[in-house]
Amino acid sequence: MKKVLQIASAFIGIIIGAGFASGQEILQYFTSFGLVGTIAIVIATALFAYVGMILTRLGSRMKANNHSDVIYQISGRFIGRIIDYILVAVLIGVGVVMIAGGGSTLQQQFGLPFWVGALLMATLLSLAAVNNVSRVVNIIGSITPFLIISVILVAIYTLFTMDGSLSQLGTIAAQQPKALPNWALSAINYVSFNIAVGASMSIVMGGDESNEKTAAWGGLVGGLGIGVLILLSHYAILANIESIAGYDMPMLKIVDDLSPVLGFIYSLILYGMVFNTGLSMFYSFGARFAHTGTKKFNIITVGSIAAGFGLSFVGFTSLVSIFYPLFGYLGLVLSAVLIIASFRMKKYQALSSEKEIA
Repeated sequence: MKKVLQIASAFIGIIIGAGFASGQEILQYFTSFGLVGTIAIVIATALFAYVGMILTRLGSRMKANNHSDVIYQISGRFIGRIIDYILVAVLIGVGVVMIAGGGSTLQQQFGLPFWVGALLMATLLSLAAVNNVSRVVNIIGSITPFLIISVILVAIYTLFTMDGSLSQLGTIAAQQPKALPNWALSAINYVSFNIAVGASMSIVMGGDESNEKTAAWGGLVGGLGIGVLILLSHYAILANIESIAGYDMPMLKIVDDLSPVLGFIYSLILYGMVFNTGLSMFYSFGARFAHTGTKKFNIITVGSIAAGFGLSFVGFTSLVSIFYPLFGYLGLVLSAVLIIASFRMKKYQALSSEKEIA
C-alpha cells in the first residue's frame, strides 16, 4: 500500500504543475463553464484514473526506462513516430512553461524581477535532474502532499464563507475566458493534454516498479486523486470568482486574501509544484535521447533547461495560452492509442519477454 500511495502521489505531482496549483487551468477549463463544469470534472476524473493506470502498468510490464520503446510497441512504427515527436515537443514546451511559471510566481508574490525566479527554477531543475529515477520519484512525491492539504483546507474554508448562491456565482464564472468553447470538449482536451505531459515520466516511473499490480494501482489512485483535487479547486475558485477574476494565479490570490503569511507559504508550495512538473519534463526529455545517469544525459538535460530559461521570457500567460490547448489536441492521438493498448496487454507481455530473451 505504501508503494501504491508513493506512485499515486508522484503521478499527481507529475500532472499538477504551475497551471493547476495557480488555479488558472481549472478556471479556464472547468470553472468558466459555471456549475456544468462539475460534470466535466467527473468525466476528466474517470479518464485520468483509467489512462493513468494504463501508463504505469505498461511501464512496469515492459520494464521501460524511457517512453520511446513503449510507444513504438503499442502503436507501430508510423503512429509511434508521430506520438514520439508529439511527446518530445510537449516535454520541452511544458518545461519552458514551468520555468516561466517559476519566474511569474516570485514576481507576483514578492515583486522580484521575472528573471530571478526563472533563473532559480532553472538552477534547481539542473541540480535535481542528475539524480536517478527513484530519487526523482521521491522528490516529486514528497512535495505533493503539501499542495493536497493546502487545496483541501482552502476549499473547505471558502465553501463555508462564500457569499451568494452557487447558481449566482456560476453565472459570473461563465463570463470568464474559456480554454475551449464546449465543456465536454474541454474535459477531454484537459485530460489528453495532461496525459501527454505526464506520459513519459509515468511510463518511466512504472518501469521502475517491478510489481505490475502495484504500478497499475498507483496510476489508478493517482488519477482519482487528481480528480478530487480538481473538484476542490474548482469550488474554491467558484466561491471566490468575483475577487479573483483577472488574476494569473487565482488560488494564490485566494490564499493571500485570507492571510499574507498563508500566501507566503502557498507561494512556496506553488513554486515547488512548478518544480515538480519541470523536473518531470526535462528529466524525461533527457531520458528520451540518452541513458539516465550518463554524461550524455546530463549534458542534454542541463542544456535543454538552459535553452528553456531563454525561451521562458516569452511569458507564463502567453506560453500557457499557446501550448496547452494545442498539446491537448495533439494528445488525443496518444490517449486513443493507450485506450486501445489496454485491451491488448498480453501481447505486450510477450513482446517484453522476447526483448529480455534477446
